[in-house]
Amino acid sequence: MGVRDKIRALFADTRPLRNGDFRRLWVANIVTVIGAQLTVVAVPAQIYAITGSSAMVGLTGIFGLVPLIVFGLWGGALADHFDRRRLLEITTTGLIVTSALFWLQSAAGVNNVWLLLGVFALQQAFFAVNQPTRVAILPKLLPDDELPAANALNMTVMSAGAIAGPLVGGALIPVIGYSWLYLIDTVTLFATLYAVWRLPSMPTAGQVGKAPGLRSVIDGLIYLSAHKILMLSFVVDLVAMIFGMPRALFPEIAHVSFGGPTEGGVEFALLYAAMPVGAVLGGVFGGWVSRVNRQGTAVLWAVGVWGLSMAAMGLAVGLAPWQMQLMLGVALAMLAVGGAADMASAAFRQSILLSATDDSVRGRLQGVFIVVVAGGPRLADVLHGWAGDVVGPGLATGLGGLLVVVGVAAIAVLFPAFRRYAIATAASRGPG
Repeated sequence: MGVRDKIRALFADTRPLRNGDFRRLWVANIVTVIGAQLTVVAVPAQIYAITGSSAMVGLTGIFGLVPLIVFGLWGGALADHFDRRRLLEITTTGLIVTSALFWLQSAAGVNNVWLLLGVFALQQAFFAVNQPTRVAILPKLLPDDELPAANALNMTVMSAGAIAGPLVGGALIPVIGYSWLYLIDTVTLFATLYAVWRLPSMPTAGQVGKAPGLRSVIDGLIYLSAHKILMLSFVVDLVAMIFGMPRALFPEIAHVSFGGPTEGGVEFALLYAAMPVGAVLGGVFGGWVSRVNRQGTAVLWAVGVWGLSMAAMGLAVGLAPWQMQLMLGVALAMLAVGGAADMASAAFRQSILLSATDDSVRGRLQGVFIVVVAGGPRLADVLHGWAGDVVGPGLATGLGGLLVVVGVAAIAVLFPAFRRYAIATAASRGPG
């Protein structure tokens, strides 16, 4: 391999972008994700500004988790029984409507926490159906060997939006208010709707027209229970997110630990953006993900690094009163390291799931995946919101990170088959 090839190998694998359908979805996400992240920042900031309580911000975890569980599982069943393109059209339209409702309540000056949480729950219901369907179509568009690269590219775009959104949103909240941020989110979602409309019809062979119910969901869970490797990939992520995701504490950390204003500001924006910065850097220099053979080991290492970075971030928050600016820099750096580790973990876990699952249950398994990936942080919001009020944000963050390290070490020791897992072994499709 020449010097030019070695340099090229450091950067992201862009082969999936040769596919026109994938490319349109990916490019649309560049715009849409920025708008979506404005709402991600605006909702907790608006709740904290109304109540001044991290525990109330943590309630977004409960109001987001319930629809994610119910509609994530059922949405996966829908994706295995109906045309996936049509399902994406319906749910993307639903996301547009709920974003418009956020705009309306803010523009009208309602400032009602329970209305905010109700609209948030409705939005998460549409999201819970949309996401498993969106990911389940990837093996229809791309070959297996391009799936890690495709997942890394998607994570990079989501993370890039998560940088721009918080930086712009957090800084602009005190200037233009919440309503404009919600309106931008509403408008940008039309880009994704167009990309979805351009997709070909995507029915699931032998399933179209059958009405999915509880039996269909149970069948998917039975399939999952027979595949230990898939189960463990979910468990690892739950450990990482529930104990190691302190985002519900960001408003308090920004205000109390680092001296930012209660309604947002630069410190708040930087905390939200730091983790996605790391994820983007991990994605840009993520050409290596396509060359890793033992994905199970890679997931364990990535989650371990995530836990250590969150523990160090908690220490920096605790030391903030003595060296505020220095400790803010350390906290941001640790969040960036965690973001890079999370990007790698997500790319490998998603690739394991897509390659080791039959297409007839892929939607349902993606439903479980979205429940875990999105539901874990919502449980973390509740846990960290409560723990932050009891022991303080620094200690809550640091202890959570250490619990992640302990948990992933236990999984590595107790389940050696997961350490040895490689995508090539999935060809048999047998229970693992």
